[in-house]
Amino acid sequence: MNQITIKRALVSVSDKTNLVSFAKFLHSQGVEILSTGGTFKELTQNGIPAIAVEDFTGFPEILEGRVKTLHPKIHAGLLADLDKEFHRQDLANHKIDSIDLVVVNLYPFAQTISKPNVSLEDAIENIDIGGPSMLRSGAKNYKHTVVVTDVLDYELIQKEMEANHGKINQATSFRLAYKVFSFTSMYDSWIANYLRDIQKEEFPEVLNLSFRKQQNLRYGENPHQKAAYYTPSLPSTTFQSMQGKELSYNNMLDFDAAFHSAALLPKNSAVIIKHLNPCGVASSTTPLESFVLARRTDPISAFGGIIGIHGEVNEELALTITENFVEGVIAEKFTESAKAIFQKKPNIRIIEIPNFSIALSKYEYRPIHAGLLLQERDYFIVPKENFKVVSKAQPTDEDIEGLSFAWAVVRLIKSNAIVYTDKQATLGIGAGQMSRVDSVELGAMKAQKSGLSLVGSYVASDAFFPFRDGVDAIAKTKARAIIQPGGSVRDEEVIQAANEHGLIMVFTGIRHFRH
Repeated sequence: MNQITIKRALVSVSDKTNLVSFAKFLHSQGVEILSTGGTFKELTQNGIPAIAVEDFTGFPEILEGRVKTLHPKIHAGLLADLDKEFHRQDLANHKIDSIDLVVVNLYPFAQTISKPNVSLEDAIENIDIGGPSMLRSGAKNYKHTVVVTDVLDYELIQKEMEANHGKINQATSFRLAYKVFSFTSMYDSWIANYLRDIQKEEFPEVLNLSFRKQQNLRYGENPHQKAAYYTPSLPSTTFQSMQGKELSYNNMLDFDAAFHSAALLPKNSAVIIKHLNPCGVASSTTPLESFVLARRTDPISAFGGIIGIHGEVNEELALTITENFVEGVIAEKFTESAKAIFQKKPNIRIIEIPNFSIALSKYEYRPIHAGLLLQERDYFIVPKENFKVVSKAQPTDEDIEGLSFAWAVVRLIKSNAIVYTDKQATLGIGAGQMSRVDSVELGAMKAQKSGLSLVGSYVASDAFFPFRDGVDAIAKTKARAIIQPGGSVRDEEVIQAANEHGLIMVFTGIRHFRH
């Protein structure tokens, strides 16, 4: 097995966690340590012999420390391929010593830009130049130079040097080199995205994304598929389960749908998600009342669902939820007594996100065969004053409230989407059908199956009715009013159908497809 003997190390770190103990180990192994600035001071104050980089290069730090390691004696020492005679000769001719180990972590750019009211000047000063250059040089030359940028890898280096009499396996060096290039790529993406945000460029020519793995998932869409959960590498809200079985890919999708659906509804709302679609939604005065009304919509589909609560889950609500089997609950808060109830059902996952509204993400990504689609999430809701009444029958203020609720709900449902509601809860949902009239009939059938009357109900359609058949089918349920975007070439025919049936019809001018 090819090995690298560690004789000389360059140590320059911003994060000084475990620095002293690791440097003491290197010194005990007879490793000569080169260092810079604050790291040099930290080492020497703790009695660890070190050589200042400026003494090694014969050139002082300049430009307030902006230039200190950008020097041929440093980079030649990192990049020399010692298997090549002319590289060894170049080092000898220029009196340059090779550097076998680079221990560098970078200026805290991510932490800096995460501070409130950080200035552009502070952010710019925390862009590391020399650090990434040294890491990339060492990583390129992994056969002869070992690179360490993660303090968690100090233990790995120490154990391997102890086991191999001061040497590191080349396979380990290759793995650490890969880790370095992954990290410097992520670091550059932080900078690029920060500068993009400064100039408010929403859809850049080059999209820089970097994600960290949070956890492996139980399985993918099916048990024979592997999956993992990644989150943006900068701090963000994560779906961290407080209890329950290991999460699967489908669980994560449903938790995301439950979270976004509940977050887009008023405080105290409840949503029950099954296979990415709401099967019950309600907005009442308490989360308990909302959940009971949401479950009433389709109790069969609610079995095994994931519940989103825009508010607090207390003991009474926890007891009500656990009357039947559910996969999980996501809410802004769980009281201690509620947690105690769920602990008696250890397979139920519970996730807490303290402020739903703040945690909403602006964009959504979707992979396709040849790339990635990026769009703004659909958070737009048409103000009531922009509703356009197109029917002869006129809505009351109470009707407008009911239609507003129906319209808020329909945007959460997969197209073609039809939702029947009263003023605060769903009664029947028709989702994901290939024709709109099928969704109309499916929603009515679901309501009938749950024993819910649609007489006087409000009906929302996520897109226009292409023919009058959908309105004719709605009229059979004795619903009271329909809200839809309008915009079909047959709008007049559709409005005429509403008038023939005495239905109120309101246009919004906005559609809410969810593919």
